[in-house]
Amino acid sequence: MNIKEAASRLGISARAIRFYEEKGLILPAKQTTNGYRTYTENDIWRLQTIAALREIGMSLQDITHALGEIDQGNQQRLEEYLELQQAVMYAQWIELKRMMDTTQRMIELNRQDGPLDVSHLHDLADSARRLREARQNWHDRWNYDTQAAIHDQRVQAVGSARSGQPHSEGRHHSDNTEPISDEHEVSHPHQHADHSTPSDSTDTAQSSFYLYHNYDEALEQTTHWISPALGEKGLDIGTGTGNLAGKLLQHGADMTAIDQSREMLRRCRTKYPDMHVKLGNFLALPFTDHSFDFVVSSFAFHHLSPDQQLLALQEMQRVLTSRGRIGLTDLMFVDATHREKYIRQAETTGHEEQLRALRDRHFPLLGELCRWLEQQGYVTKHVRHNELLHTLLAVPLR
Repeated sequence: MNIKEAASRLGISARAIRFYEEKGLILPAKQTTNGYRTYTENDIWRLQTIAALREIGMSLQDITHALGEIDQGNQQRLEEYLELQQAVMYAQWIELKRMMDTTQRMIELNRQDGPLDVSHLHDLADSARRLREARQNWHDRWNYDTQAAIHDQRVQAVGSARSGQPHSEGRHHSDNTEPISDEHEVSHPHQHADHSTPSDSTDTAQSSFYLYHNYDEALEQTTHWISPALGEKGLDIGTGTGNLAGKLLQHGADMTAIDQSREMLRRCRTKYPDMHVKLGNFLALPFTDHSFDFVVSSFAFHHLSPDQQLLALQEMQRVLTSRGRIGLTDLMFVDATHREKYIRQAETTGHEEQLRALRDRHFPLLGELCRWLEQQGYVTKHVRHNELLHTLLAVPLR
């Protein structure tokens, strides 16, 4: 068929078809006698695909890549492009919801008796702007795609050799903190990222910082506390290769795992074919409200700034059912005093790698996390695995 017939059949303009041709998305044959374009059924199918991808807001560059994957029959890669686009749309939807909420609060302020204090409007607008920037400014400074191949080796390098009994448990925290020592310190994100293997990691643990001390113990604790019922829907955020999600899957949960790293997710899919795997991140979870019975995360929350951590907690609440529970396993300071002591010790010893780790990551304050969650109607408990590593459980009272 000619371009007019193709446009009529597809319900798009001839100009749009010519535009896609100019961009190299479609290459119809030309008649040798007059040079007119001839469109086959395959061309029509390709144009339909382009139109569908444009309808969901995909860029021309991503459409080009997606069509390449379709041509090669790579369904997984195509799914990744679609998931990425879906994540973008969820982020836009969440931001629109926040803007609507802020506008409603401004309306309510305006309805109050007495003259309107405009400074309140300015404060609301400033808060909304700050949170929007926090959502937009996150990026993967650690390039976890390149670390995916050795991730499981890294987390198991020391294994549970140094695991001991948990040190404290309670609604907030214990004042009985341990002295700071090398075996409890945390690795810089880039340390041995390209070279670490089980054979050399023991020396690393003795003389430097290691992020994953008591790793297995902490994941087992999270799994035990969540204790999923058969068929309960769970979400693991920042899943990596799926180690925590895999434990919960084996306990009968219907698990979904998300991560911003494609390579991590590919390895997760290989390890756990029955798991739902999806591109996404803390700040705009690509799921509708009240989708999960519990949300967990391990060794990922500290990648967020304090403002972003607040957004992440709000996102967890959004996707949880009314009785949904939260399990966080991560490196945390007990409180501000613990953090100051830890930083002073690093400065005193002059350990630049430790100081760099403290600058690059944002270890939350356990006490503040518990207070925030309790203000939202949760009961909290926690256990400490080493100087920084804690597991926190939050269960709603209602």
